[in-house]
Amino acid sequence: MKQFNRYLVTAALPYANGPVHIGHLAGCYLPSDIYVRYLRARKADVKFVCGTDEHGVPITIKAMQENVTPQDIVDKYHAIIKESFASMGISFDIFSRTSNKVHHQTAADFFKKMYDDGLFEEKESEQYFDEVKQVFLADRYIIGTCPNCGNDRAYGDQCERCGSSLSPDDLINPRSALSDAVPVKKKTKHWYMPLQNYEPWLKQYVIEDHKEWKANVYGQCKSWLDNGLQSRAMTRDSNWGIKVPLPDAEGKVLYVWFDAPIGYISATKELTENWADYWCKEDTRLIHFIGKDNIVFHCIIFPAMLKAHGGYVVPDNVPANEFLNIEGEKVSTSRNWAVWVHDYIKDFPDQQDVLRYVLCSTAPETKDNDFTWKDFQDRNNNELVANLGNFVNRTMVLMHKLCGGKVPPMHAAVKDASDDGIFTMLQDAKMKISESLETFRFRDALNEVMNVAREGNRYLQEKQPWILAKTPELQAKNQQQIDNCLHVCLQLTANLAVFINPFLPFTAQKICHMLKVVDRMLEWENAGSMKLVSVGYSLRAPELLFKKIEDDQVKAQVEKLHAGLKQSAAAQQSAAEPAKEAAPAKPEIQYEDFAKLELKAGTITHAEKVAKADKLLKLTIDLGTEQRTVVSGIALHYTPEAVIGKQVTLVANLAPRKMKGIESQGMILMAEDKDGKLVFVNPDQAVAPGSGVS
Repeated sequence: MKQFNRYLVTAALPYANGPVHIGHLAGCYLPSDIYVRYLRARKADVKFVCGTDEHGVPITIKAMQENVTPQDIVDKYHAIIKESFASMGISFDIFSRTSNKVHHQTAADFFKKMYDDGLFEEKESEQYFDEVKQVFLADRYIIGTCPNCGNDRAYGDQCERCGSSLSPDDLINPRSALSDAVPVKKKTKHWYMPLQNYEPWLKQYVIEDHKEWKANVYGQCKSWLDNGLQSRAMTRDSNWGIKVPLPDAEGKVLYVWFDAPIGYISATKELTENWADYWCKEDTRLIHFIGKDNIVFHCIIFPAMLKAHGGYVVPDNVPANEFLNIEGEKVSTSRNWAVWVHDYIKDFPDQQDVLRYVLCSTAPETKDNDFTWKDFQDRNNNELVANLGNFVNRTMVLMHKLCGGKVPPMHAAVKDASDDGIFTMLQDAKMKISESLETFRFRDALNEVMNVAREGNRYLQEKQPWILAKTPELQAKNQQQIDNCLHVCLQLTANLAVFINPFLPFTAQKICHMLKVVDRMLEWENAGSMKLVSVGYSLRAPELLFKKIEDDQVKAQVEKLHAGLKQSAAAQQSAAEPAKEAAPAKPEIQYEDFAKLELKAGTITHAEKVAKADKLLKLTIDLGTEQRTVVSGIALHYTPEAVIGKQVTLVANLAPRKMKGIESQGMILMAEDKDGKLVFVNPDQAVAPGSGVS
């Protein structure tokens, strides 16, 4: 087996067009973090890179939906996604973004070298064109009926219902996502990579050299290669993305699936000046963690790009997971059927490890799996609380009660086979956990960790030190046996911290705090040792590692899911309704009536949602000489973050009015577009706050 001196681990770049949900976590971010934490505990040389993919068509679609620029969208969601990952303990060495200059330069240089080496085919072809919007349509701008499953909302590159890879020509009744018009074919020029030229190498690389890959990955790749590869366009017609670095390429950008995986390279460049060690040395092990919808791009197209360019290592493994469903239904961001990570953090503060545990123990490693809130509750209460948490808490409480709060010694005179059995069990568990982690079987590894806690509970129940100390006389007589039992349990507790650290890092830190040990104890070489806590050392008071989740918490989450679904359906229905008739004209007024209004230009400096009011935002508006508080019914159209910095026109002399207990000191002027979205009425160029409007 090949020996590697360093590791480069990547997690799929999430699109910066929305927050991340638990399906994303279960698919690749949690597995990759577990694996990297394990490698770090082994003191391996490893870099863990990720970042947001900011040039995909979904970005521009989202920008149109929110009536903002694509840059506004990626700035907003990059921050939300980065914070969500950090809150869940996903320990990237760098979380970059493909809008960074270093990435633009890296991707452009990569393309240019391939172009200079004559590796592209320049072709003029007919592609779909929207005559209403006067633009060529990228695959994701084309919607139609999937020929495989009948989904009438399939995209021109993929059906998200059945997972089939498609081309726009495959769709039945295609239409433009921009105007809903039927697109026409129009000639355009692009640069294609002839993937068929790399078929012999890819067949050797995948089918012969990597039979150890997961069955879902290996099978999908083999199917693609068996069916034969074709030339694929590496550029697109668009004004958003990395410009094609050629003189005759006006209006052309790099195809997002050419651009995005190069983001792994550019992120590594940002991370370390020694980036080439991790990309260009043959003793580096490159591992991509992805979801199953990205298999072809990471196992066929990107390796072919790396091979064609030359000088780079190719992925040694791509442990892709299947999809995670929620309450029996496929996750759908468009229908708002999702559990959003940032919402979970708010609803379950300081319980990140509970979600990490549940998602790992039910991970869709070999087939699609289902997340339910009832299962979430059961696993927390019956496994984390009743098993792992119970053992650690009982050990700490009994140690304080029966051993004076100090680590008791081990007495050879009363040592027995069950004491030695714990050491043997830990050695066996270490081997099994390591083997499972090395082969990306994270569910099996976590189950072995929980078996260690079960063995601890069994041992403690067998020894029953509380019975041995039922009276002062009995305790004095049996103290050596009590000491041995709790010494073993404390060493086992320390081992549990080492074992669970890759999976439940927040919990591992809590155990270390109670045991008063340093982080160095969590290194993997310490697993299985019976000398992790020192005899005579005073330990801190016990604290509960987990708390029970009640029925009303679960009920609230299920109701929240269905409420989001209804809200999304109502919004889609509203969008599909015909335009409203113009409102009847209001009575004519005299100039003197209008002149009574005092209109001023202001700037929104702060915004927040009003509690228990879905439609209201509380705004702070700078008028130059004063700050005004205004309550405005725009919350269904704008998030608080999206309006900060906006210039508005304020009716400044409107009598104050209380709304939800807040005194609103004016009214901002808004207009309604054809779709019913409210837009700000403001100067077409910035003016000083407080300027009069006439």
